[in-house]
Amino acid sequence: MKKILIHTLVAATLTAGLSGCGDSFLETKFYKGQDIEKGLTSVPIVDAALNGAYDRFYDYRFAGNYALAIGDVSTDIAYWNGVTGHWSNIYGYSFLDTEGYLADIWEYGYKVIDNSTRVIEDASKLYASSTDAEKKSLDRDIAEAYALRGFSRLILTNIFGHQIKVNGKDFSDQPGILISDKIVGPEDQVKRATVGESYAAIVSDLKNALTRFTAAGGDRGSKVYLGVAAVHGLLARTYLYMENWDEAVASAQAALTAGGVTTLATTPAAYRALYATELSNNESFFALAINSTKNFGASSLGTVWSVYCFSPSPKLQKMYKSTDVRTAIMLRDTTKGSETVPYYRGGKFDNAAKSPAYSSNYMVNAPEMYLIQAEALLQKGDLDGSRKALLVVAGRDVSIKAVSDLPQTKDALYSFIKDERARELFQEGFRLWDLRRWDTSAEVYAINAPKVEYTYTSYKISNLVYPIPADEINTGSGATQTPGWSDALPKK
Repeated sequence: MKKILIHTLVAATLTAGLSGCGDSFLETKFYKGQDIEKGLTSVPIVDAALNGAYDRFYDYRFAGNYALAIGDVSTDIAYWNGVTGHWSNIYGYSFLDTEGYLADIWEYGYKVIDNSTRVIEDASKLYASSTDAEKKSLDRDIAEAYALRGFSRLILTNIFGHQIKVNGKDFSDQPGILISDKIVGPEDQVKRATVGESYAAIVSDLKNALTRFTAAGGDRGSKVYLGVAAVHGLLARTYLYMENWDEAVASAQAALTAGGVTTLATTPAAYRALYATELSNNESFFALAINSTKNFGASSLGTVWSVYCFSPSPKLQKMYKSTDVRTAIMLRDTTKGSETVPYYRGGKFDNAAKSPAYSSNYMVNAPEMYLIQAEALLQKGDLDGSRKALLVVAGRDVSIKAVSDLPQTKDALYSFIKDERARELFQEGFRLWDLRRWDTSAEVYAINAPKVEYTYTSYKISNLVYPIPADEINTGSGATQTPGWSDALPKK
């Protein structure tokens, strides 16, 4: 009999601590196996199933590492010193459709989607016969399940689909991901949706999450669970990619209002404090609960930006002025390596616990919302509003004190916003999607540090699409490969 295995783990209380590259340190016991034909038959079982969905999302093979790292390591703002082999194929654009990182992202993304869909379906069946208190719990569980599913779909669409808009040009008809709002059985066929259909599903999930949070009377009030501010933030991000400027501005403001953030850190000490301890970032709306006792050890995202030899590229380092407080964490590990073979101390993962593996992944944050507003308002022609929003983030460079210190023409302001997204969002996994949607003539595969040099230049990166994993194609369950994906890779 097939079983739904329900994890006892919650994102906030996930117990892991042993380091290593395998899965053994994350193995957990299941306290309950629920008959799949019966489904989730009580509110406590729904709660436990939601915990299982968070566990899949939190995993290093998805949001815990791989799904974020891939958005930065293959771009112009990352440098790999070549000492270890981690991420080398992605960084050097020599990956195949059998690439392990891609296979893991796909698998765990769809584990989250499957678990979330089961929560949504079965909790909805329980709703009519539940008490008022139980309905509040079910509403919250359903809200978080919708949010997890929408967030996971957004991540997967970015990685395995074309950008929906590229500098005003619509690519909605390009192949997206597999979309089904029902539980998919092992014999079921699910064909790839278009990018447009994938984005429609993402928006629908996130809006449904907000509706259910309203019905529940609010969220849990903890940033280790998806809540109202984070969902508004994810909608703002989605609308930005869709070039729905009005909605992007409104959703970003809704996130800031719900999250209660009106100012950002503008001193070196205050900026360092954002990343000092577990969940110390008071500018964040959603984060993973990672610390010295609950982490993925060698498989942590912080390890990528330290002992696995990735660091800010020489190009990115030159984008910061000496007056920028963000340089307070932009530090090279001087105990090993050199400027030619740099090791990084971890940056946003270099916390007081003295191990980059112990730092959390901050995934939906206030600075991104201000940058979304700045870009969307600029596109709407509101340069004054754009500069006002931008100043909140750009003020991390203390030489910028007023909107008059920001560029005054539209082209110069847009260029500044693009650079500011690189400076502010480094290590949060946005750069690749930004370069693609801006149709940037990109430089990738940095070499010869400390010089600013790249293996590939003038690369039309907007055409880059990662392949659907070969194992998924070979199942014959409906997924087809993206035509011409390998033709879009850079050529020497």
